[in-house]
Amino acid sequence: MIRPPERLPERDAAIEAMLPNVPFDGWTIRGLRSGLAAAGLPEDEATILFPGGAADMIAVFCDLADRRMTAAAAAAVSETRLSTRVQAIVVQRLTMNRPHKEAIRRAVSVLALPGNTRSAATITARTVDAIWHAAGDRSADFSWYTKRAILTAVYSATLLFWLRDSSDDDADTRAFLTRRMQGVGRLLRARGRAGALFGRLRPA
Repeated sequence: MIRPPERLPERDAAIEAMLPNVPFDGWTIRGLRSGLAAAGLPEDEATILFPGGAADMIAVFCDLADRRMTAAAAAAVSETRLSTRVQAIVVQRLTMNRPHKEAIRRAVSVLALPGNTRSAATITARTVDAIWHAAGDRSADFSWYTKRAILTAVYSATLLFWLRDSSDDDADTRAFLTRRMQGVGRLLRARGRAGALFGRLRPA
């Protein structure tokens, strides 16, 4: 597992409080202070709670979404095929995040800045890892890396598509994701067959 940002109830509460302001003020100390004030929390704790600024706030927001996704997936995902479970969890995550679409759009813009490249990569990797774990994947061999590399590309493309999607119930995004997950399923099955064949061909 990829190490998460510092988890404190106060940081979670601060992010929840500021979310309504993000579409207007962005991921800024100003937006955070406004949120804290509206929630009756001390405004002067803004910089103490998030010394890393906007990237720190976004990391906590995404980690909170990861945790909620994992909890929801444990109760809702029952598909037998791994790629289908992964797809269901991604859809579930987007549905849960629909009320915060503008905040996520602004977060993507912040993380696209040159100084935030490492933070963006870490946040994405942590989410992708959480999706695989929520789907029940416990691989620890070389496939751990390939599965996560594949899903990183699929999830990133789907997220960007979703941010532009205005269809009812994210129907276009669901179709977009289905097409890409079909390719992932074929690739994983091909890798499985190749691995089994290699195992038979290896000398004893």
